[in-house]
Amino acid sequence: MTREIYVGLMSGTSLDGVDAVLAVLSGGKPKLIAHAHLAFDAALKHELLALNVPGANEIERAALAGNQLARRYAAAVAAVLASSKNTAAEVRAIGCHGQTIRHRPERGYTTQIGNAALLAELTGIRVVADFRSRDVAAGGQGAPLAPAFHAAVFADASEDRVVLNLGGIANLTFLPRHGDVIGFDSGPGNCLLDLWAARHLGTPHDAQGGWAAAGRAIPQLLERMLQDPYFSAQPPKSTGRDLFNEDWLKKMLRGGEDPQAVQATLLELTARSLANAIARHCAGARRLIACGGGTNNDALMRRLADLAAPAALETSERHGIAPQLVEAAAFAWLAKQALDGRPGNLPPVTGARAARMLGAIYPG
Repeated sequence: MTREIYVGLMSGTSLDGVDAVLAVLSGGKPKLIAHAHLAFDAALKHELLALNVPGANEIERAALAGNQLARRYAAAVAAVLASSKNTAAEVRAIGCHGQTIRHRPERGYTTQIGNAALLAELTGIRVVADFRSRDVAAGGQGAPLAPAFHAAVFADASEDRVVLNLGGIANLTFLPRHGDVIGFDSGPGNCLLDLWAARHLGTPHDAQGGWAAAGRAIPQLLERMLQDPYFSAQPPKSTGRDLFNEDWLKKMLRGGEDPQAVQATLLELTARSLANAIARHCAGARRLIACGGGTNNDALMRRLADLAAPAALETSERHGIAPQLVEAAAFAWLAKQALDGRPGNLPPVTGARAARMLGAIYPG
C-alpha cells in the first residue's frame, strides 16, 4: 500500500493559534508523525475576534486577515515538515479548516477565512479547504464535521462511546454500537471562560481552572444561562461566537456579581450543558473520550467526571492521539476523503439532505 501523507491544520474558536499535524493515512488508524503549534500574535487574535461581529470595512479586513492566516498556516506546514524530515513533495494534500468568523446556517451560510489559494502558492502543496459550505448548501448545519472522523477512529463494537471536544465551543459525538452516529454542539466550551479570565485575571485563560475551582457557582445565574433556547433545541444544531459571546454574557448578569463566582458559574455551565446533552441523547454511553484544549482545565475535567459517572472519562491520549491534535487530524482525514471521492459529512449529524463530498481543492 502506498504511504499517503497529509497535513491537517486547525485554528478554532479559542483563537490561541494553529495546530498542525503530519499524518500517515494509508489504511487503519491515522499515524501522526509530527505536530506543531504556532500561536497567533495579539493583533491577529484581536482582529479575528472583532470579525465575529459586524464592523467597518469588514470585507477588506477579512481578506487581509485571511492572508495573514495563510502565511501562519504555511509556517506551521514548514514546521511539521522540518521536524519530520519529510518534504512538501511527499505530502498528498493539506486539509485546512480555516478560521470561522461567521456561522449562520439558519440563514444559509458559513464563513471561514484563510486564503487557501495563497496557502497552496506558499507551500507548493495541494490544499483542500472550505469544508462546511457544501453541507450547508445541502441543507445542513455545516458542523460539527469531526464526528465522521471520530467514528472512523474511536468507535468500538463492544461499547457505546461519546467523544467530547472541549474547544471554544463544546461538541459531542455519540458512537453507539448500533444505529446512527449523533453529533452536535452542546454550547460554550472554553470561550466564555477565557473571555472572563482575560478580563479579570489579565491572562488568556484560567490555568487548570484553579480560579473557578476556588469560587462558588451562582445558582440563579446558572439557571438563567441554562434557560437559553439553544440548550433545549433538538439536534442537528451548531453554534459559535455568533451566540455565545460577551453580549450574551452581559444579558445574563444582573450587576454586582463576584467575578470569581461568575467564573465558577461559567465552568458549571460548560460541564452541566454537556452532561445534560449526554443524558438526553447518549443514553447508555459507557466511555467518554475527551479532546481539545479544555482537557487542560483540571477543574472542568473533574466536574465532567462527577456528572458523567458511572461512565468513564478519559482523554484521547489513551487512544493514540493527543487531545490538542484531534481536530487537526480530522481535517487531514477530511482532505483524504475529498481526494478519494468519498463523503465527509454525516447527514444524521449535520442535517444535510444526503452525504456529500466536502471541500474545495486548490492545486499545489
